[in-house]
Amino acid sequence: MLDDRPCLCGSGQTLARCCGELLAGKPAHGPEALMRSRYSAYALGKTDYLRQTWAPETCPSVLEADPGIRWTGLQVIRARTSGSDGLVEFRATFQAQGQWQQLHETSRFRKADAHWLYVDGDARWLPLKPGRNSPCPCGSGRKYKQCCGA
Repeated sequence: MLDDRPCLCGSGQTLARCCGELLAGKPAHGPEALMRSRYSAYALGKTDYLRQTWAPETCPSVLEADPGIRWTGLQVIRARTSGSDGLVEFRATFQAQGQWQQLHETSRFRKADAHWLYVDGDARWLPLKPGRNSPCPCGSGRKYKQCCGA
C-alpha cells in the first residue's frame, strides 16, 4: 500500500502523491518524472513497472529485484526534453553487501503513444568512501560516524 511517507525519489512530496501515482498506472508527464518513478520502483522491487516503462527493444529478457540492494538517495543533475526525446542525468546512492556505491547515469527516454519509455543510458558505477564527518549516504542527515559508520 502506498502511504503518506516521503517519496523515495526525493521530490519532497508524499509517495502516494508523487511516484505512487505513476506506479499505479498514471502516465508520466515527462522523462524526469518517469526516471524518478523508476528509481522508486527499483527501491520498492517493482520489476513489473520497470518492464512496462522500458522500451521493448532494449528491455532485458530477465529483470529481477535484488533484495541485497538498499537504495538511499537520488539526485537529478539535469533533465531535458526535445519533442519526443528526453534525457536525464542523475546520481543514485545505494548500499550493496555493506558497501556504499553510486550510480551516475545519463538516461535516454522516448515518448511513444503518449507514454514515456526508458530507452537506455550511459552508466558509471562508483564506489563511495564516506569520511567520518561526511553526511551519511543513507540519507539520515547525520554524520557518517554517528550513523552507518558507528
